[in-house]
Amino acid sequence: MTISAPSMQKDVYKEFHGRAYHPDVTEVYANYTSRSGKNSNVAGNNKVAFVGLQYFIMSYLLEEWDSFFKAEKQEAVANHKRIMSAMLGYPVDVKYLEDLHDLGYLPLRIKALPEGTLVPYQVPPLTIVNTKEGFQWLTNMIETVLSCENWPIQTSATTSTAYMKVFKEFALKTGLPLDFVPFQGHDFSFRGMFGKHAAAMSGFGHLASGLVGTDTIPAVLFAEKYYGADVDKELVGCSVDATEHSVTCSWIMEGEIEFFRYLMQEQSPTGILSVVSDTWDFWTLVTEYLPELKNEILARDGTLVIRPDSGDPVKILTGYIASSEGDYADKFEHIKDASEEAFKNGFEAFCWNGVNYAVMDESGDITALMDCEIKGLIECLWDTFGGTTTDKGFKLLDEHIGAIYGDAITLERQRQILQRLADKGFASKVVLGIGSYSYQHVTRDTHGSAVKATSIVKNGERIAIFKDPKTDTKKKSAKGLLKVVRENGELVLINDVSEEEEKDTLLKTVFEDGKLIKKTTLQEIRALIDSQI
Repeated sequence: MTISAPSMQKDVYKEFHGRAYHPDVTEVYANYTSRSGKNSNVAGNNKVAFVGLQYFIMSYLLEEWDSFFKAEKQEAVANHKRIMSAMLGYPVDVKYLEDLHDLGYLPLRIKALPEGTLVPYQVPPLTIVNTKEGFQWLTNMIETVLSCENWPIQTSATTSTAYMKVFKEFALKTGLPLDFVPFQGHDFSFRGMFGKHAAAMSGFGHLASGLVGTDTIPAVLFAEKYYGADVDKELVGCSVDATEHSVTCSWIMEGEIEFFRYLMQEQSPTGILSVVSDTWDFWTLVTEYLPELKNEILARDGTLVIRPDSGDPVKILTGYIASSEGDYADKFEHIKDASEEAFKNGFEAFCWNGVNYAVMDESGDITALMDCEIKGLIECLWDTFGGTTTDKGFKLLDEHIGAIYGDAITLERQRQILQRLADKGFASKVVLGIGSYSYQHVTRDTHGSAVKATSIVKNGERIAIFKDPKTDTKKKSAKGLLKVVRENGELVLINDVSEEEEKDTLLKTVFEDGKLIKKTTLQEIRALIDSQI
């Protein structure tokens, strides 16, 4: 039987480091920090959502290493010796692993901020150190996997928190009920991730922000396994009855009106029903079919959600910013000149000889627009179904009808959509699907996340160490033992403190000598993030 090899969850060169440290070094102290937002996917971002450590502890430090310690010693190290020897080209000495097996636990201490804390750049949310002499190699041996398993979750959590913050901002601005906000961002990223486990990790980051809409089932399983969530007792994640193009196309002979009726009357007569609506002619559906179905939709016990899935999401939902300066044919001889004038004045559409046109695109085309396109989906739904007015004076669609756009959404487009709806007098009642572009189009450099050693004990003396490359000052690391405090309400790092001072820090022990000391839950993480946005 091949034993799980947690000792090989590292870069190959780490194998050499245990022998490369100075022989008199007995302790290595390191930290995990997001160093810079220069590549951040969130405009103006200055903090990173710290989420994912408990998963790392439970899955790697506990689950994976448990099989190593439970196996017979020679069996536990055999595969490590075989693989590493083959990769390095010489017989690898595994005595250091045999000594660890004899010890029977991981002699490490991890101190961290509470998960859900929004941590400023340059402030470490965690530190890690070996607790026993002779195992100084262990601290940075796990650097690779510590980084690999943590940066994706916290990056997704930071992204989803940014979405959540904007949804909340516009709900407060337009009077949208705040209890609708957690449902406004829906995770559609599963199919675009690097495998199902990456989908679960990132999907948990989405849920951590307080957004509950998700089609990523593994994220909910992840939350239950590692963060004390329980779908029987709380709302962890949720979705709705929904269609896709293949379903719609199966009704190609009967048509969309019969398709809608079948779904509403026979398959989903209550609750939320989301129907992808652009398989054929979206605007015909919006302006002809939905008005024909109006009474049936309003009589249904639930919400019918219209889902466009192609085109520019901003314009599909909110319409075009059209010139109100009259017919441009009265001012210009050529339509191209009219288009250029409209574009120069910040308009996306203009009237020419009584017809609305979109301003000239990159290919030089000037396209005629229908009135419904100028209005956009939300206003068209209002024209058909009406609604109420919020206490802030904004139009709120009738509860029987809604809209979701699940493709090509970005943080920039989210703000554009909600702002343009507000500019037209509409509350921000719309759901946006957040896909793999938001959650996968990132790297470890998005927030500059890295693990670096900052202190060692050598010959019984503590020595502060640091990285300060002259070729890139942004890669300068912290120095010595580290302490995190709050000054004027903000988290601040204090470098190079004494051992006594290092104990008086906001970083609290969460793992020590093979045991998880302090547990947190999804519910606690959500509450903490909510209190900070």
